[in-house]
Amino acid sequence: MPIYHLNINGSKSKIETEADTPLLYVLRDYLELNGPKFGCGLAQCGSCNILINGTASTSCMLPISAIGDAEITTLEGLVSDEGKLHAVQQVFINEQATQCGYCLNGMVMTTISLLNKNPSPDDVEIINALEGNLCRCGSHTRIIKAVKTAAKSL
Repeated sequence: MPIYHLNINGSKSKIETEADTPLLYVLRDYLELNGPKFGCGLAQCGSCNILINGTASTSCMLPISAIGDAEITTLEGLVSDEGKLHAVQQVFINEQATQCGYCLNGMVMTTISLLNKNPSPDDVEIINALEGNLCRCGSHTRIIKAVKTAAKSL
Protein backbone atom coordinates (compact mmCIF):
# COMPACT_ATOMS: atom_id res chain seq x y z
CA MET A 1 0.00 0.00 0.00
CA PRO A 2 1.19 3.53 -0.69
CA ILE A 3 2.35 5.81 2.11
CA TYR A 4 1.07 9.40 2.27
CA HIS A 5 2.64 12.26 4.17
CA LEU A 6 0.00 14.74 5.26
CA ASN A 7 0.15 18.14 6.91
CA ILE A 8 -2.81 18.11 9.29
CA ASN A 9 -3.39 20.77 11.91
CA GLY A 10 0.23 21.86 11.67
CA SER A 11 1.64 18.38 12.26
CA LYS A 12 3.02 15.83 9.87
CA SER A 13 1.24 12.49 9.66
CA LYS A 14 2.32 9.37 7.81
CA ILE A 15 -0.55 7.20 6.60
CA GLU A 16 -0.39 3.88 4.81
CA THR A 17 -3.62 3.22 2.93
CA GLU A 18 -5.12 2.70 -0.50
CA ALA A 19 -5.02 5.68 -2.89
CA ASP A 20 -8.81 5.91 -3.09
CA THR A 21 -9.39 6.02 0.67
CA PRO A 22 -11.52 9.10 1.42
CA LEU A 23 -9.74 11.72 3.47
CA LEU A 24 -12.65 11.68 5.94
CA TYR A 25 -11.91 8.04 6.77
CA VAL A 26 -8.22 8.81 7.27
CA LEU A 27 -9.03 11.72 9.58
CA ARG A 28 -11.56 9.83 11.67
CA ASP A 29 -10.32 6.23 11.57
CA TYR A 30 -6.54 6.60 11.41
CA LEU A 31 -5.98 9.92 13.19
CA GLU A 32 -9.01 9.96 15.50
CA LEU A 33 -9.96 13.50 14.47
CA ASN A 34 -13.69 13.42 14.93
CA GLY A 35 -14.58 17.04 14.15
CA PRO A 36 -15.49 16.20 10.55
CA LYS A 37 -18.59 14.03 10.52
CA PHE A 38 -19.88 11.43 8.10
CA GLY A 39 -23.21 12.78 6.87
CA CYS A 40 -24.45 11.97 3.40
CA GLY A 41 -21.26 10.46 1.95
CA LEU A 42 -21.97 12.36 -1.29
CA ALA A 43 -20.33 15.74 -0.51
CA GLN A 44 -23.75 17.40 -0.32
CA CYS A 45 -24.35 18.09 3.39
CA GLY A 46 -21.14 19.78 4.59
CA SER A 47 -20.77 17.74 7.78
CA CYS A 48 -17.36 16.50 6.67
CA ASN A 49 -15.95 19.93 5.78
CA ILE A 50 -12.32 20.69 6.52
CA LEU A 51 -10.06 23.51 5.42
CA ILE A 52 -7.59 22.76 2.66
CA ASN A 53 -5.18 25.65 2.35
CA GLY A 54 -7.78 27.82 4.10
CA THR A 55 -10.72 26.91 1.87
CA ALA A 56 -13.63 24.75 3.01
CA SER A 57 -13.72 21.40 1.24
CA THR A 58 -15.73 18.25 1.71
CA SER A 59 -13.61 15.29 2.77
CA CYS A 60 -15.99 12.35 2.34
CA MET A 61 -15.34 11.86 -1.36
CA LEU A 62 -11.84 13.35 -1.57
CA PRO A 63 -9.29 10.56 -2.02
CA ILE A 64 -6.14 10.80 0.05
CA SER A 65 -4.11 10.58 -3.15
CA ALA A 66 -5.45 14.00 -4.21
CA ILE A 67 -4.14 15.85 -1.15
CA GLY A 68 -0.47 16.25 -2.03
CA ASP A 69 1.28 18.71 0.27
CA ALA A 70 -1.83 20.77 1.05
CA GLU A 71 -2.31 22.17 4.54
CA ILE A 72 -5.33 20.49 6.10
CA THR A 73 -7.14 21.94 9.11
CA THR A 74 -9.88 20.15 11.01
CA LEU A 75 -12.10 21.52 13.76
CA GLU A 76 -9.56 20.24 16.30
CA GLY A 77 -6.81 22.25 14.63
CA LEU A 78 -8.62 25.53 15.22
CA VAL A 79 -8.02 25.41 18.97
CA SER A 80 -4.85 27.20 20.12
CA ASP A 81 -2.05 25.42 21.96
CA GLU A 82 -3.37 27.07 25.13
CA GLY A 83 -6.80 25.52 24.55
CA LYS A 84 -8.50 28.71 23.39
CA LEU A 85 -11.21 28.26 20.78
CA HIS A 86 -11.00 29.96 17.41
CA ALA A 87 -13.01 33.20 17.39
CA VAL A 88 -15.61 31.67 15.04
CA GLN A 89 -16.09 28.68 17.34
CA GLN A 90 -16.56 30.98 20.32
CA VAL A 91 -19.07 33.16 18.48
CA PHE A 92 -21.14 30.11 17.52
CA ILE A 93 -21.29 29.18 21.21
CA ASN A 94 -22.04 32.73 22.35
CA GLU A 95 -24.83 33.12 19.77
CA GLN A 96 -26.25 29.69 20.64
CA ALA A 97 -25.97 28.75 16.98
CA THR A 98 -25.92 25.05 17.70
CA GLN A 99 -28.64 22.57 18.34
CA CYS A 100 -27.63 18.94 17.96
CA GLY A 101 -24.18 20.00 16.76
CA TYR A 102 -23.94 17.56 13.86
CA CYS A 103 -23.72 20.28 11.20
CA LEU A 104 -21.58 22.53 13.39
CA ASN A 105 -18.26 21.30 12.02
CA GLY A 106 -19.27 22.19 8.47
CA MET A 107 -20.83 25.50 9.47
CA VAL A 108 -17.72 26.62 11.37
CA MET A 109 -15.28 25.52 8.67
CA THR A 110 -17.38 27.15 5.93
CA THR A 111 -17.64 30.37 7.95
CA ILE A 112 -13.88 30.52 8.41
CA SER A 113 -13.37 29.88 4.70
CA LEU A 114 -15.87 32.62 3.81
CA LEU A 115 -14.28 35.14 6.17
CA ASN A 116 -10.81 34.27 4.84
CA LYS A 117 -12.03 35.34 1.39
CA ASN A 118 -14.37 38.15 2.41
CA PRO A 119 -14.12 39.58 5.93
CA SER A 120 -17.34 41.60 5.50
CA PRO A 121 -19.89 39.41 3.71
CA ASP A 122 -23.46 40.57 3.26
CA ASP A 123 -26.51 38.39 3.96
CA VAL A 124 -26.66 36.99 0.42
CA GLU A 125 -22.97 36.04 0.48
CA ILE A 126 -23.40 34.33 3.86
CA ILE A 127 -26.44 32.39 2.70
CA ASN A 128 -24.72 31.39 -0.55
CA ALA A 129 -21.58 30.25 1.30
CA LEU A 130 -23.57 28.14 3.76
CA GLU A 131 -25.84 26.67 1.08
CA GLY A 132 -23.90 23.39 0.98
CA ASN A 133 -24.32 22.83 4.72
CA LEU A 134 -27.47 21.13 5.89
CA CYS A 135 -28.95 21.79 9.33
CA ARG A 136 -31.97 19.72 10.17
CA CYS A 137 -32.53 21.37 13.55
CA GLY A 138 -33.62 24.70 12.11
CA SER A 139 -30.84 26.81 13.63
CA HIS A 140 -30.30 28.75 10.41
CA THR A 141 -31.26 32.15 11.82
CA ARG A 142 -28.82 31.81 14.72
CA ILE A 143 -26.11 30.45 12.43
CA ILE A 144 -26.40 33.44 10.09
CA LYS A 145 -26.34 35.77 13.09
CA ALA A 146 -23.20 34.02 14.35
CA VAL A 147 -21.49 34.48 10.98
CA LYS A 148 -22.35 38.19 11.01
CA THR A 149 -21.05 38.53 14.57
CA ALA A 150 -17.87 36.66 13.69
CA ALA A 151 -17.28 38.96 10.72
CA LYS A 152 -17.52 41.98 13.02
CA SER A 153 -15.24 40.50 15.66
CA LEU A 154 -12.38 39.26 13.48
